[in-house]
Amino acid sequence: MASLAQQFAGLRCPPISISRLTERAATFSKPKRAANFLVTAKAVAISNAQTKEREKLKQLFEEAYERCRTAPMEGVSFTVEDFHSALDAYDFNSEIGTRVKGTVFMTDNNGAFVDITAKSSAYLPVQEASIHKIKRVEEAGIVPGMREEFVIIGENEADDSLILSLRSIQYELAWERCRQLQAEDVIVKGKVVGGNKGGLVAVVEGLRGFVPFSQISSKSTAEELLDKEFPLKFVDVDEEQSRLILSNRKAMADSQAQLGIGSVVTGTVQSLKPYGAFIDIGGINGLLHVSQISHDRVSDIATVLQPGDTLKVMILSHDRERGRVSRSTKKLEPTPGDMIRNPKLVFEKAEEMAQTFRQRIAQAEAMARADMLRFQPESGLTLSSDGILSPLNSDLPAEGLDLSDVPPADESDGTSEKESD
Repeated sequence: MASLAQQFAGLRCPPISISRLTERAATFSKPKRAANFLVTAKAVAISNAQTKEREKLKQLFEEAYERCRTAPMEGVSFTVEDFHSALDAYDFNSEIGTRVKGTVFMTDNNGAFVDITAKSSAYLPVQEASIHKIKRVEEAGIVPGMREEFVIIGENEADDSLILSLRSIQYELAWERCRQLQAEDVIVKGKVVGGNKGGLVAVVEGLRGFVPFSQISSKSTAEELLDKEFPLKFVDVDEEQSRLILSNRKAMADSQAQLGIGSVVTGTVQSLKPYGAFIDIGGINGLLHVSQISHDRVSDIATVLQPGDTLKVMILSHDRERGRVSRSTKKLEPTPGDMIRNPKLVFEKAEEMAQTFRQRIAQAEAMARADMLRFQPESGLTLSSDGILSPLNSDLPAEGLDLSDVPPADESDGTSEKESD
């Protein structure tokens, strides 16, 4: 035990050096201080760069402000005079009656807003959007994006916006169209929209025209013709006086003049009756009797024809004085019964069959005339080289009878169409 104590006593530890502890502590603290220094240096560098950028922008703004204050036109490629000239070149004429191009950009229940490159937008009221009566502008095809020519008709004092019209332009075009149709002497369709004690009011090309009762070749009353269409011709077209006079008599006379015996015309089925179908031919409504529909028996007309059908018929007879026309589809059948089995074939062969029919009629008439001359030479008739039987001295004009003087409606025969056919 004593020897062990002696051994420990003999051991000596070197003294702890204060400098060494200080060096070790310094060794551990150096990296942290270095990192903090680098972060601080970077932050200062960024702050200095931002400050310099701000100073630069501030200087630019100050220089720009100074130039605008002292020399506003420096560096501008045009002068004040050039600017005013440009304004004059694009000066907008807003006088009433001026036509302008515009683009619809919005619609509402009362009309449409139009951009006409003026100081403010313009407005197209629904009542000025069309020559026809409409409730919304969309009914006239006016939608956003549509570009059209308008005419200025007024100004809204509340917001200084301009009021536009398409209706006025359409009226001008309608009058021009009516003058053209009158010059061409064509037959047009007019819809009856009203009447008074003097005649009917009919709409043609969007214009309201007057048809005197003396110019109506029908015994129908104004109430019966209301909302119906019938053929018309122009008598007087005067835009300055806003006067449009029409005649149904002239139109009917021209239509009837084209209805030669044996001719093929196109008609529309108006209605069906147990005894036949009423067919409209250019405003002349007449009966196609059930016996003249087909060679085969037709037990039910509705199985062959329907209202609204378009068909071809051949004229068998025409009484111009009484305005009655006999029609037939039976004579156009290539084979008996084709109108029941294949009406399309009948209409395709109509002209060919009618030509054959006319040739047979002409031959029969020539033979009848020859027999008459053979047995009655004292009759005073002569047979031409064409097989036409005529008086030796005819009082009729060479060009035929004038059919334009058709009697007025109150002088027409009152016999019904059914009875006549």
